[in-house]
Amino acid sequence: MPELVVGPMLRYVDETSASVWVETSEPCEVTVEVGGVSSGARTFTVHGHHYAIVDVEGGGTYEVRLGGETVWPLPDQPPSRIRLLGPDGPNRVMFGSCRTSVPHDLVYTISHGVDVLRAYGGTLPDAPDERWPDLLLLLGDQVYADEPSAEMLAFIADRRDTEPKKEIADFEEYAELYRLAWTDPEIRWLLSTVPTAMIFDDHDLRDDFNTSVSWRTSMEDVPWWRHRVVSGIGAYWVYQHLGNMSPAERASDEVLSKVCAAEGDGAEVLDVFAEHAYDVPADSRWSYARDLGDTRLIMLDSRCSRQLDPGDRRMIDPVEWEWLTEQLRKEGAKRFVIGSSVPFLLPAGIHHIQNWNEALAQGAWGKTVARWSETLRQAVDLEHWAAFRRSFEDLSKLLMGLGKPVIMLSGDVHYSYVAKAHGLPIYQLVCSPIRNPLSRTLRLANIVAQFGVASLVGRSLSRAAKIPKPPFKWRITNGPWFSNAVAILSLDTDPTSVRWDTAAGTEVSEITVVELEDSAVR
Repeated sequence: MPELVVGPMLRYVDETSASVWVETSEPCEVTVEVGGVSSGARTFTVHGHHYAIVDVEGGGTYEVRLGGETVWPLPDQPPSRIRLLGPDGPNRVMFGSCRTSVPHDLVYTISHGVDVLRAYGGTLPDAPDERWPDLLLLLGDQVYADEPSAEMLAFIADRRDTEPKKEIADFEEYAELYRLAWTDPEIRWLLSTVPTAMIFDDHDLRDDFNTSVSWRTSMEDVPWWRHRVVSGIGAYWVYQHLGNMSPAERASDEVLSKVCAAEGDGAEVLDVFAEHAYDVPADSRWSYARDLGDTRLIMLDSRCSRQLDPGDRRMIDPVEWEWLTEQLRKEGAKRFVIGSSVPFLLPAGIHHIQNWNEALAQGAWGKTVARWSETLRQAVDLEHWAAFRRSFEDLSKLLMGLGKPVIMLSGDVHYSYVAKAHGLPIYQLVCSPIRNPLSRTLRLANIVAQFGVASLVGRSLSRAAKIPKPPFKWRITNGPWFSNAVAILSLDTDPTSVRWDTAAGTEVSEITVVELEDSAVR
């Protein structure tokens, strides 16, 4: 009898329909019943693993059947339900990034803190509807392929004795990594009943992924890397990207069509696609957009679509830039919410240091300094939008010309804050980590370096490298906060507001609420 391995996960949701994703133990027919109406789909197979995504009409509590046998909800568990979006889109959007999948015992709670998303999953069933998030945006590092937990390392050791012994090597290990990340009972239930949209960051593949040409060149010399990155991109397509697409988008997706049509196992189809996506990023788009009432949500791939040419570095390549420009200029939206795994607006001092480092790594002060600067770039993660100055300036000018509120959502940096552009309705909201806090020493170092020393020296270094001033000024208005956290953006309030929550034990508590004065839709 087939069993659920991962899921069900409630993914794409709109005003009339929803998509439910599952992984099963063997090929079967998957049926989802909502309000007495059943919809089904046959599983497809890649690398010996079996998946389905079922599109249903209408909302309400639902059940999942495999081969005719009910497998969800589990006994003694709250029912999972589908809440369709209203015509005005979601009222509350939860977001965050950087969640490690380690146990929840005392030892790991001391080292990693409380998993805030898990705490939400435990408290949400008893919360009134007005406290429920309508959409959950996961902004990167959903899994840590380069920092596996002890349980994952044991799984690896039981399979092989080859390099990389302490990192993920292939699709089978990625499948186990996702299983461990998403099957804690509270997490599993939360993901079954709150719609999710995702985008990846470096640790989903490997730390510093696509930082520079130098990084890619050095990784190509690692014997196991190519198989690993192909497996990681393929796993991302299955576990994260498929559910980001609407039913119409999936119906026209060539890769999905070929995988489903493959006899027996579509692994070869997926691997060929994943390798090409790595080698020629412009041919594959991971970014996507949704209209949520008057708000256009744009989830932007700021990791895989980078153009790393030393003379023309871009955070997103020209094909992706053209798509983004179209989404921002297209009629219909009165406000934009843009998800980018790495922050657009950093503390001003560190922004200037990243500008300076990029210029030096490109040879502004000679080859010797360039090599040192590249080492520094990778050592301390100088790879945000500021480290791709041309893209930062192009996007700044584009956003300035919109005349509409823009709210950037990001993670990555392992602390949270709010930044505001001077005289413009442009905000940067950062929420990181969900569960992977900096040590007290690193917290202090970040405060000193990014909010102290950097503020003093960053602008001077930038001037010394003859870097032009940014198109507009901004400042950190709130934060930083270093607690494990999730944030909830309330789009239905005037002014728009955002709340950061943390957790202690099983209880969720508020860190702060910030009002975004000029970001409401009017």
